[in-house]
Amino acid sequence: MSNEAILEVRGLKKFYDIEQGWFKDNIQVKAVDDISFHVNKGETFGIVGESGCGKSTTGRTILRLDEPTEGQILFEGSDINLLSYEKMRRLRRKMQMVFQDPYASLNPKKTIKQILTEPLRVHQLYSKKERIEKAIEILEIVGLSSYHLERYPHEFSGGQRQRIGIAKAVILNPELIVADEPVSALDVSVQSQVINLLLQLQDKFNLTYIFISHDLGVVRHITDRVAVMYLGKIVELAETEQLFTEPMHPYTKALISAVPINHPDEKKERIVLSGDVPSPANPPNGCTFHPRCASCMDICKREKPPVISFDDGHTVACHLYTN
Repeated sequence: MSNEAILEVRGLKKFYDIEQGWFKDNIQVKAVDDISFHVNKGETFGIVGESGCGKSTTGRTILRLDEPTEGQILFEGSDINLLSYEKMRRLRRKMQMVFQDPYASLNPKKTIKQILTEPLRVHQLYSKKERIEKAIEILEIVGLSSYHLERYPHEFSGGQRQRIGIAKAVILNPELIVADEPVSALDVSVQSQVINLLLQLQDKFNLTYIFISHDLGVVRHITDRVAVMYLGKIVELAETEQLFTEPMHPYTKALISAVPINHPDEKKERIVLSGDVPSPANPPNGCTFHPRCASCMDICKREKPPVISFDDGHTVACHLYTN
């Protein structure tokens, strides 16, 4: 892993305008609300949090599958928000995505050969014969065979379909892959196989991953650094082992306390959060986590917490550490 940043996200926001009520009032949903982080070349950067916290929206916005409302996304030093359609299309060779649902991400009307050779055709890479050879090569790398080329997505298991989705992302030889919950839709017995495949591909092709997940056990195994999101904001960011052994934010502590323990004789205190996640259309004042926080102070209800950075790269947004 290099210390050189391949991706920098600065002040990223993604808001959605929706109509609500009898009079069709416009309401703004703050799916991603002013987040900043960087990803180094060759590392696996994790993004975790409860459902609806903005993880997937962050991943899609980074690739400009959703257009950002505000902020900068710098890939190899260039702000991709300023790129023309044609330049962005060429850049997509370097930035790919693995989606959560392997069946929905594959065109059911096309064979695996058509699915895998299409990106090569769109980017005008190789001859027709070479594209098929490349498809066979990448299929074998992900654990399938050449005779699968003429089959359709519905003829495969969920794990095999996700292998095809990964092959589709890797075939263009990208530098960055955003993996959005890539194993959550799979059987537990298959999850470890797909995780190991991702690690093998990272070594083989020198890939950089943004790994989005709600499964903290998987995140701890595969990532180098982790950002914890809550209601569109990053509340804590640290190296993986440090985050799991020395969490600072009350929300992070609650998430980690919910991770099952492998040994039956070991016990740990479970931190149960009260209430539900507030609506991103009407977030609380001050710290958005304060209605569910056992350590809530008066200042938490009034003022947004600043992001506090420590010498080891650990950052946390919490009033508990302002003094």
